[in-house]
Amino acid sequence: MTLPLDLLMFAALIGAILLGYPVSFSIAGVASIFALLGWLTGSFDLSLLGALGQRIFGLLTNDVLIAIPLFVFMGVVLEKSRIAEDLLETMGRLFGRVRGGLGVSVILVGALLAASTGIVGATVVAMGMIALPTMLRNGYNPKLASGVVCTSGTLGQIIPPSTLLIILSDVMSNAYQQAQFAQGKFTIETISVGQIFAAALMPGLLLVGIYILYMLMRAWLIPTDAPAMSESVVKPTAREIFLAVVPPVLLIVAVLGAILGGVATPGEAASVGAVGALLMAGVRMKASPTLMMAGGASLLLLAVLAGLFPVRIQRSDAGLFEWSMAFLFATLTFIGGMALFVSLKRTFTNSILKPTLSSTMVVTAMIFATILTASIFSLVFVGLGGEERITEILKSMPGGPTGALIFCMAIIFVLGFFLDFVEITVILLPLIAPALILMGHDPMWLAVLIAINLQTSFLTPPFGFSLFYLRGAAPKEITTGHIYLGVVPFIVLQIVGVSLIWLVPKVATWLPGIVY
Repeated sequence: MTLPLDLLMFAALIGAILLGYPVSFSIAGVASIFALLGWLTGSFDLSLLGALGQRIFGLLTNDVLIAIPLFVFMGVVLEKSRIAEDLLETMGRLFGRVRGGLGVSVILVGALLAASTGIVGATVVAMGMIALPTMLRNGYNPKLASGVVCTSGTLGQIIPPSTLLIILSDVMSNAYQQAQFAQGKFTIETISVGQIFAAALMPGLLLVGIYILYMLMRAWLIPTDAPAMSESVVKPTAREIFLAVVPPVLLIVAVLGAILGGVATPGEAASVGAVGALLMAGVRMKASPTLMMAGGASLLLLAVLAGLFPVRIQRSDAGLFEWSMAFLFATLTFIGGMALFVSLKRTFTNSILKPTLSSTMVVTAMIFATILTASIFSLVFVGLGGEERITEILKSMPGGPTGALIFCMAIIFVLGFFLDFVEITVILLPLIAPALILMGHDPMWLAVLIAINLQTSFLTPPFGFSLFYLRGAAPKEITTGHIYLGVVPFIVLQIVGVSLIWLVPKVATWLPGIVY
């Protein structure tokens, strides 16, 4: 008995990726080969590939995905300008004298960096180079230190704004619309990025709380694993704490507040984040703090006033008020523009701007290439009958909708050992999510469960990306064995977090219900 082409296609894709061939080329190549095989065997209609142009155009004009390069840019600026290092060093001195306090500070900094950068690699590498040696010098268990650094760095995937959540919101919104069409509804609802961000915020904070509780309990049960720092460590002053913590927090509040409050689209909010990160980098590069704050305040005031009092001076009935507001807007634009110009100049002369732009382009190109080629893959897979087969498999699962969801979560967890979150999100989820929603699962609750499961893929050996990031940044006394064994308790904590959200769905659905 021969295996159907759709199942062979999925197996061939996993094999190609495991061989180490570039992911986007693997996806497109496997799709092309199986489209040809399907045509030769009479099981695929090549005319379906005519929809590719429309799919590519839809991807390139997707308002949601425009936010990705801006959020990536914001995160890379904060990492390259060493703002993250200042935050980590200050928090370490603040909590270090408490048993387990240094580990708690790493978790809290990971949460703050997650909400301000959203880039796992940058966070793990920064904490691996700064916090890990400090923890080892203070007698921390190498496995515990490695595990807490790896896990805290992955919070950028579940705490908004996050690249994973942006891609996931687009996938889940499409799946939700497909499910409603299948139910015969023609007045359909959609899911916005803001709703997914709101749904993920409380679960993300829940995970932070679980990590902190574990760290304090382990320090209490096994004091030698997480001892307090020596008395010689100088506690930071209130001014140092303010300068290190308040700017990132204000940036987070501005970005998330704009999205959750419905004031700005994700792309607009990401622009606010990118500009804010640039101004913060300017201060870090010794630009005038007064000019940077004046520039930031001017741009913020401009955004508010322009929304409240839109001015059209080309109109024939424009009076004194309109011309006065136009002059004010021009002045605010000039001040903000000057601050940005000085900040860009400082980051350029300090060799930060060029590597920031290069990193942003590399990450963005990787994400979009994967999404684009995954669209080709899904088109061929559906044409080979794969969508109907997956629906039948899920419907035949024992336990009904719950059994089907457990099965899908297990598949995602296992695939996380080998595949990246982008690949799983854009290849597998469009195939299983519509069926799960049709079975009655709340799409936002489902998105959060999947997001935490995908976050775990960064921690699972042998191909967990956080493990590789830390391996490259860790001091020589940290072995690969330390890192692999260190993340095991935190993988268990991830499963605990998923279980809590599964048992208490309100954790994910309460905030979106209030805000929207």
